[in-house]
Amino acid sequence: MSALDTDASTGSRSRRDFLRFSGHLAATSALVGMALPRCHAAENSTIKLALVGCGGRGTGAVADAFSTTGGPVKLYAMADLFEQRLKGSFNNLKKGFPDKVNVPPERQFVGFDACKKAIDCLEPGDVVLLTTHAAFRPLQFEYAVKKGVNVFAEKSFATDAPAVRRWLKAAEASERKNLKVGVGFMWRHSAARQEIIRRIHDGAIGDVHTLRIYRVHGPVHCPRRPKNVNELVFQLRHPNSFTWVSSGFFIDWHCHNIDVACWAKGAWPVSAQGFGGRCYKEAGSQFDHYTVEYTFADGTKLFAFSRHMNGCWNTYSDYAHGSKGSAVIMATLGQPKPKIYKGHDMVPENLVWEFGRADPNPYHAEWQVLLDSIRQDKPHNEARRAGEADVAALMGRMATHTGQYITWDQALNSDFQFVKDIDNMTFETPAPIHEGPDGIYPAPQPGITKEC
Repeated sequence: MSALDTDASTGSRSRRDFLRFSGHLAATSALVGMALPRCHAAENSTIKLALVGCGGRGTGAVADAFSTTGGPVKLYAMADLFEQRLKGSFNNLKKGFPDKVNVPPERQFVGFDACKKAIDCLEPGDVVLLTTHAAFRPLQFEYAVKKGVNVFAEKSFATDAPAVRRWLKAAEASERKNLKVGVGFMWRHSAARQEIIRRIHDGAIGDVHTLRIYRVHGPVHCPRRPKNVNELVFQLRHPNSFTWVSSGFFIDWHCHNIDVACWAKGAWPVSAQGFGGRCYKEAGSQFDHYTVEYTFADGTKLFAFSRHMNGCWNTYSDYAHGSKGSAVIMATLGQPKPKIYKGHDMVPENLVWEFGRADPNPYHAEWQVLLDSIRQDKPHNEARRAGEADVAALMGRMATHTGQYITWDQALNSDFQFVKDIDNMTFETPAPIHEGPDGIYPAPQPGITKEC
């Protein structure tokens, strides 16, 4: 997400507010990773972390790892494209967790080869945090798996079909190696969501026929590029404005909701069609609003709404409707407050069940599960499911940008690629896209744009 995942319009915080002490850090980094062979950490031994991507997302993930019990955890190496971001993350973490941060200058690495150097500092049983943006995630994951390193990978996981296939291939290899892989879908570890979805699967609202998911709030602002700033660097520093870097906010942010809705349905969609557009110029290379209709194999629907504009109705919520009633899966980001109603009019007199208590921190819970699985050598690998959720999200973005009806197989097997040789990118590489004469990046044109 963006710097500490703070919504620009509302100031409301989400995942990475970083436990009261983190500063506002830009949340992107683009690095390539390798690692040493893995073995399971002995019980109560220290698990060392290598942080690859030192923005707010990565910095907050380290803080979440530090929240766990069962044995010591230390940050041992750090890597980022940009030195200023690495130093800011290091200073915040060192201030907040002085006894858990051991990253001297010789284990602080900057540049496109920094990821490999950071992971080379690890020993078997340690964890690399891949918290850059999606453009670089598959190649980082691929190399980490090749070297047998346990992984925590933030979402999203790929920007286009060739990249998601690369991720899924590495996921298969990670399963064969019995690697422990956690991903940034923390809502899968939310007690409140687990309970409401268990009840849905048990038939509390009957057969699920419609799902609705919303992330509508303030804009993703892309400033004009200063003339003295390298265009590639500019795009890397404003990732959520550029589809090739982050996969675009519909995927990078809304994939949480898509994953939960498909979890509730118990299936992935088989097709999608969508509508979108751009009302404001400052949205980078994407739209500022998306509406996608997904269809499941049984003909039922998932409607996804993603709008980022000021002065509009805001919500961040998920709903399910069935043959016997309806459910609130998430009422607000801070506390999901799930409920079940005996009809589709969600009024108090129709309420039949509610979670009724605070949801334990799912960001901490996902790390507890991951580190317990390492120490106890228990199966834990979320990589395949993460890649499949990415395919679903890609399908919706492709449909909206191209104006075409897109099937799952088309989304997965497309040869469209934003960057042909992402592995060899350097600061001298030309930017994949370019601004127009007015300094504005062109929006997709349905019926003309190709993404599949």
